[in-house]
Amino acid sequence: MTESGRKPNFYGRRKGHKLRAGRQELLDRLLPHLSSGLSENQLIDPATLFDPPKDELWMEIGFGAGEHLAHQARQYPTIGFIGVEPYVNGVAALLSVIEADNLENICLFDNDVRLLLPNLPDGCLGRLFVLFSDPWPKTRHHRRRVFSADALSEFARLLRPGAILRFASDDMTYIRQALDLVQGSPDFCWQPSSPTDWRERPADAVETRYESKAEAQGRSRIYLTFDRAGD
Repeated sequence: MTESGRKPNFYGRRKGHKLRAGRQELLDRLLPHLSSGLSENQLIDPATLFDPPKDELWMEIGFGAGEHLAHQARQYPTIGFIGVEPYVNGVAALLSVIEADNLENICLFDNDVRLLLPNLPDGCLGRLFVLFSDPWPKTRHHRRRVFSADALSEFARLLRPGAILRFASDDMTYIRQALDLVQGSPDFCWQPSSPTDWRERPADAVETRYESKAEAQGRSRIYLTFDRAGD
């Protein structure tokens, strides 16, 4: 909610092409189950999201078709994941993978992330991923970007000290904005040891279709890992 109590304006697409019958059925049947613990209208207790409770809670904002989120969930079965994506077709694509692979450590929020974050408790996240989100390249649209000054303050609240914030983009203006915000924040630090730290995808990540598209079009991909400061 905004300070006036109104929902924030949503930018971007909510739906693409008409879903096939099987994926529509997954939306109708499986999505309510995986999203039942996440509400924009009440405070969320992470311990109740998974049964049995998971060792940690990680989140991906704007998971697209879910390739990276599903990959992380397979690698770390003792971690619970919140996936946030308002694009219906992307949610449906991930649901098909969740069911096929029997992934039991993902819950989903299929709406604007700004409605969810205020309901999560301080220090509840061990990792947060914002990967190849819409860069809104026109200057007048930069305020629509997910990675913003207001968002960074909320990320700092949610990430425990020592946690990791991963950001990736193929838009250099967005990369510079993210770096400027982080370098001006007392809550995060960026400490690369070599150029490979930002030129190469993290070892436990996987290429997504959006990342592959950027590569095919000859655009550089930059991967930034920020550490949450504090003891």
